[in-house]
Amino acid sequence: MKPLLFLDNYHITLDCTNPYLQFHRDFRKRQGYNSHFCHRKSSSSCYCGSSSSQSLRNRQFSRYFHLMGDENSNSAPGPHHNDRIKLNVGGKLFETTLSTIQSGGSDSLLAALSNRTTHDPNPSPVFIDRDPEIFSVLLSLLRSNRLPSTSRRFSKQELADEALYYGIESHLKSAMSPPPFSGIDASVVSTIRPASEGLPSAFTAASGDGSIWIAHGGQISSYDWNLYHTATIRTHLEDITSICRVWPEIAVLGSESAAGLHFYNFSDGRHVGTTQWTDPTDTRIYKARVTAIADSQDSIFASFDCPHKENCVLVIDKSTLQIASELGRQSGNSAKHIVPGKLTWIPEKNLLVGTAVTGGAFGYSGYIRLWDARSGNVVWETSEPGSGRSSRFGDSFADVAVDTDESTLYKICSKSGDLGMADVRKLGDDPWVYLKDRNPSMRNTTSGGGEGNSVIQCYKKQVFVGRGGGLEVWSRVEGRENGVENESGEGFLHRRNYVDKVEDCERGIIMRIEGGGDRLFVSRENVEGIEVWESSHSSATVSVL
Repeated sequence: MKPLLFLDNYHITLDCTNPYLQFHRDFRKRQGYNSHFCHRKSSSSCYCGSSSSQSLRNRQFSRYFHLMGDENSNSAPGPHHNDRIKLNVGGKLFETTLSTIQSGGSDSLLAALSNRTTHDPNPSPVFIDRDPEIFSVLLSLLRSNRLPSTSRRFSKQELADEALYYGIESHLKSAMSPPPFSGIDASVVSTIRPASEGLPSAFTAASGDGSIWIAHGGQISSYDWNLYHTATIRTHLEDITSICRVWPEIAVLGSESAAGLHFYNFSDGRHVGTTQWTDPTDTRIYKARVTAIADSQDSIFASFDCPHKENCVLVIDKSTLQIASELGRQSGNSAKHIVPGKLTWIPEKNLLVGTAVTGGAFGYSGYIRLWDARSGNVVWETSEPGSGRSSRFGDSFADVAVDTDESTLYKICSKSGDLGMADVRKLGDDPWVYLKDRNPSMRNTTSGGGEGNSVIQCYKKQVFVGRGGGLEVWSRVEGRENGVENESGEGFLHRRNYVDKVEDCERGIIMRIEGGGDRLFVSRENVEGIEVWESSHSSATVSVL
């Protein structure tokens, strides 16, 4: 009797006369985590366990069929990459080569099936109880590394689910991912709107795969690399103003209306830990709220602010969730001592950058401070107004960003709207170089130069600036002609372009910009959802320098 392999959503059964070949596995049983932040998943907790369980199942297939091949190695020759294999998917017969099937990777289900050996020169096709039309698309993907035009008949999630089943999700992800992000060739491709309380209060896209976690109305919603909604959990917080993804399934949250730094497990929605800033020797240190969060490979950094304005930055050990050290405790009685509203980690320099900006009827003021994480000492700081050259006095920065790839600080001036940059490796009393446009059509169009809300963000060696509702990008260029020079006329570094169209500016004031994968995410004041910006596959950038 010929062995016949049946695959469906629930069991894998090899039915034949040899009892040794009996194999059963119910892959609905989720695998547990070794971390103390997670517990064994139930069958309904599909968000975390699905990909890892599928990969584990496919590896077990590979080991199993490898053992079968060893058993038959004395009597049957091993498969050749040009050999053909037949698959019966949902009643439709497919014939392809082993090299095509095995291109999905050694851990894929298809590669595992191709490792079977048999005495019969004409074995029965393997029957797989899945959609044959989608399998045809995925088979074409394995042949050409591109999706065929027929893939448009299916949703992205349908393709992703089937690719996950066959263990070739990475191939589909590569084919479906947008091109490398370029600000001069970007447009809004979609808007992510949570189902309830759609006004985002914070979001993070720092995982690097184009996924995003959005905080809205005390809830957190996750969207995967395909921008497909995977989960929403309700926290005990009424308002989440800071969020950071410190592990694949762990979110760290802060609120300006509730004390403490809170850890939530996205796989099951559990509140798994809290860190509070306390000091028994100082009664003013109580009910400290979190205003900013950042993380490194080993630590979490969080800025805490007490009701009486005492503030500091706590360094928390990731392995124990215990406070490792305290940076820069200050009273908060002046603009030079308020709590940092933004924290950025520079891994190459082992530096933590903290910035604080406050605005009012008399303009903006604030500071930039750099700490050495090893010693806890301040290695450089500046405050505005009150520092820098006299020609810039009164033109304080409205926002600050850090290019971690280039170890460069950028600031946007509140009055002139000029962009200043400073090399972290060459900081001094006045390290700023101010960029100017020679193109008259690109000069600041906002009334008063830089007046109004301005935000700045660095991503992929580009600087994105939101002025009111408009979005622009400053890109590094090599040539000198038609570019951007600094105030002394020495060297051209960047070129400025608008990212958006006129109608894009009318959507509302830009409040936050963040990059992730090959996407840029933008939120606007009192506007539901997060805008997703991507570069186009159909257009190409032509250098005119």
